[in-house]
Amino acid sequence: MKWNLRWAAAKRDIWRPADLLKAFEEVEFTPSLSKVAALWSGKPISVRLDDLDKICAALGCTVADLLEAEPLAGAGGGEQEQKAAGAGGQPGGPGRPSPRAGGSRRSLPPN
Repeated sequence: MKWNLRWAAAKRDIWRPADLLKAFEEVEFTPSLSKVAALWSGKPISVRLDDLDKICAALGCTVADLLEAEPLAGAGGGEQEQKAAGAGGQPGGPGRPSPRAGGSRRSLPPN
Protein backbone atom coordinates (compact mmCIF):
# COMPACT_ATOMS: atom_id res chain seq x y z
CA MET A 1 0.00 0.00 0.00
CA LYS A 2 1.13 3.52 -0.68
CA TRP A 3 0.55 6.03 2.15
CA ASN A 4 -0.54 9.41 0.75
CA LEU A 5 -0.97 11.47 3.93
CA ARG A 6 1.34 14.26 2.74
CA TRP A 7 -0.49 14.54 -0.58
CA ALA A 8 -3.91 14.68 1.14
CA ALA A 9 -2.57 17.28 3.60
CA ALA A 10 -1.03 19.37 0.81
CA LYS A 11 -4.43 19.57 -0.90
CA ARG A 12 -5.59 21.31 2.29
CA ASP A 13 -2.49 23.56 2.39
CA ILE A 14 -0.91 21.70 5.31
CA TRP A 15 2.86 21.40 4.95
CA ARG A 16 4.18 20.54 8.45
CA PRO A 17 3.31 17.95 11.11
CA ALA A 18 2.56 20.74 13.61
CA ASP A 19 -0.06 22.17 11.22
CA LEU A 20 -1.50 18.69 10.74
CA LEU A 21 -1.80 18.33 14.52
CA LYS A 22 -3.85 21.55 14.61
CA ALA A 23 -6.19 20.16 11.92
CA PHE A 24 -6.56 16.96 13.95
CA GLU A 25 -7.45 18.95 17.07
CA GLU A 26 -10.29 20.64 15.13
CA VAL A 27 -12.00 17.23 14.85
CA GLU A 28 -11.13 16.30 18.47
CA PHE A 29 -8.37 13.88 17.47
CA THR A 30 -5.43 14.44 19.82
CA PRO A 31 -2.49 12.17 19.01
CA SER A 32 0.95 13.11 20.29
CA LEU A 33 3.19 15.20 18.06
CA SER A 34 5.57 12.22 17.80
CA LYS A 35 2.73 10.04 16.47
CA VAL A 36 1.77 12.73 13.96
CA ALA A 37 5.41 13.05 12.90
CA ALA A 38 5.61 9.26 12.41
CA LEU A 39 2.47 9.29 10.27
CA TRP A 40 3.88 12.23 8.32
CA SER A 41 7.39 10.91 7.75
CA GLY A 42 6.73 7.51 6.28
CA LYS A 43 4.46 4.58 5.72
CA PRO A 44 2.99 3.39 9.02
CA ILE A 45 2.95 -0.32 9.74
CA SER A 46 -0.57 -0.07 11.13
CA VAL A 47 -3.25 2.56 11.62
CA ARG A 48 -6.31 2.06 13.79
CA LEU A 49 -9.56 2.31 11.85
CA ASP A 50 -11.04 4.94 14.16
CA ASP A 51 -7.83 6.99 13.77
CA LEU A 52 -8.14 6.62 9.99
CA ASP A 53 -11.70 7.98 10.18
CA LYS A 54 -10.50 10.98 12.20
CA ILE A 55 -7.62 11.65 9.81
CA CYS A 56 -10.07 11.64 6.90
CA ALA A 57 -12.44 13.96 8.77
CA ALA A 58 -9.61 16.40 9.55
CA LEU A 59 -8.36 16.47 5.96
CA GLY A 60 -11.74 16.29 4.23
CA CYS A 61 -10.69 13.22 2.27
CA THR A 62 -11.54 9.55 1.92
CA VAL A 63 -9.59 6.43 2.83
CA ALA A 64 -8.96 5.96 -0.90
CA ASP A 65 -7.17 9.32 -0.90
CA LEU A 66 -4.84 8.14 1.89
CA LEU A 67 -4.22 4.54 0.82
CA GLU A 68 -3.38 3.42 -2.69
CA ALA A 69 -2.83 -0.20 -3.69
CA GLU A 70 0.53 -0.95 -5.29
CA PRO A 71 1.54 -4.09 -7.18
CA LEU A 72 3.53 -6.56 -5.13
CA ALA A 73 7.27 -6.64 -5.74
CA GLY A 74 8.20 -9.49 -8.06
CA ALA A 75 4.60 -10.13 -9.06
CA GLY A 76 5.46 -9.77 -12.74
CA GLY A 77 2.15 -8.10 -13.53
CA GLY A 78 0.20 -11.36 -13.45
CA GLU A 79 -1.84 -13.14 -10.84
CA GLN A 80 0.34 -14.15 -7.92
CA GLU A 81 -0.44 -17.50 -6.35
CA GLN A 82 -0.55 -17.38 -2.57
CA LYS A 83 0.23 -20.44 -0.49
CA ALA A 84 -0.22 -21.04 3.19
CA ALA A 85 2.92 -21.57 5.23
CA GLY A 86 4.13 -25.14 4.81
CA ALA A 87 1.83 -25.77 1.86
CA GLY A 88 4.66 -26.89 -0.40
CA GLY A 89 3.96 -30.56 0.18
CA GLN A 90 7.46 -31.04 1.51
CA PRO A 91 7.63 -32.56 4.99
CA GLY A 92 9.85 -30.54 7.27
CA GLY A 93 9.62 -27.54 4.92
CA PRO A 94 9.67 -23.95 6.14
CA GLY A 95 6.13 -24.10 7.56
CA ARG A 96 6.76 -26.79 10.19
CA PRO A 97 9.99 -27.42 12.09
CA SER A 98 11.58 -30.85 11.93
CA PRO A 99 12.95 -32.67 14.98
CA ARG A 100 16.59 -32.11 15.81
CA ALA A 101 19.15 -34.79 15.14
CA GLY A 102 20.47 -36.20 18.36
CA GLY A 103 17.16 -37.24 19.87
CA SER A 104 15.86 -34.12 21.63
CA ARG A 105 13.18 -35.15 24.12
CA ARG A 106 11.15 -31.99 23.63
CA SER A 107 8.02 -32.27 21.54
CA LEU A 108 7.19 -30.01 18.63
CA PRO A 109 4.80 -27.11 19.22
CA PRO A 110 1.18 -27.60 18.11
CA ASN A 111 0.10 -26.38 14.66
